[in-house]
Amino acid sequence: MTASLRHDWSREEVLALLDLPFSDLLHRAHGVHRAHHDANAVQVSTLLSIKTGGCPEDCAYCPQAARYATGVEAQKLMPLDAVIARARQARAAGATRFCMGAAWRSPKDRDIPKVAAMIREVRALGMETCATLGMLSADQATALKAAGLDYYNHNIDTAPEHYGEIIHTREFADRLETLGHVRDAGLKTCCGGIVGMGESRAQRAGLLQALATLPEHPQSVPINRLVQVEGTPLAGTAVLDPFEFVRTIAVARILMPASMVRLSAGRAEMSDELQAMCFFAGANSIFYGEKLLTTGNPDVIADQALFDRLGINAMPIDGGHDDAHTVHADIVETCVHREPVPA
Repeated sequence: MTASLRHDWSREEVLALLDLPFSDLLHRAHGVHRAHHDANAVQVSTLLSIKTGGCPEDCAYCPQAARYATGVEAQKLMPLDAVIARARQARAAGATRFCMGAAWRSPKDRDIPKVAAMIREVRALGMETCATLGMLSADQATALKAAGLDYYNHNIDTAPEHYGEIIHTREFADRLETLGHVRDAGLKTCCGGIVGMGESRAQRAGLLQALATLPEHPQSVPINRLVQVEGTPLAGTAVLDPFEFVRTIAVARILMPASMVRLSAGRAEMSDELQAMCFFAGANSIFYGEKLLTTGNPDVIADQALFDRLGINAMPIDGGHDDAHTVHADIVETCVHREPVPA
């Protein structure tokens, strides 16, 4: 069931997929997944927040926004040696991809050489690199590419028509502009969104349609399940039905057959059974470790046990690690909407 890559999905088509009987949707999604990927392999990434808290944005889900009282203290950019030490620990434990996130609206030009130095050193360790620093100019994206960056994460978060309900300090078009700079620089894109923010199914269709109709499908598509943090405006939002989350994963797989679809924020609250269903529906990437930015992530031992129970192998980097069941990651801290959210 090899699916062609389309960039012309209509909202009606996407919503019709979400409306399919659950078993029919999963059957279709799994067929697409198996045709394009190893159905028993999952990419594992490690994240590190290189600059935490103090963000001037007002993203309603984010505990790193300076205007919300969430207990996250603003910190300065980590020094190079500290970042490299964490990358070495992650590599020694088996991690193959290292993501660096900074809670900035956008980096200042003076910040770019510091981050570029981190990227070069992590690349020298033989690891894939990903960064999520906020909005980028064309020159900044080019400089990060020159430093050896592989992926840049910049999520669109939600459907265009729902965006103004979640964020007021930037426009949806600003997200698209940064993604354009990233693509033009020759970087791979990591771009997804967050579900469970009070949106309707039609608006979830809008998020997925927006991703699948970008000029190039993101190579990595993180699907975040809202982590409600006390002090943020979305605390107390009705929790998204688990089957609706699986539907979102399945439709993302159908729309973007060749992309990595990542279980990102919210995995700590997911049962093993729910995660297994997501893997069947087409998810084949996770963040691995005890922290996902400033919210919890299942710990390493639990993840390894789940992989073993399901017969899943951790995907090695090209030419990388062969022992799939020895992949570990250091304890990491980073932010929900920058995968991270990044990444």
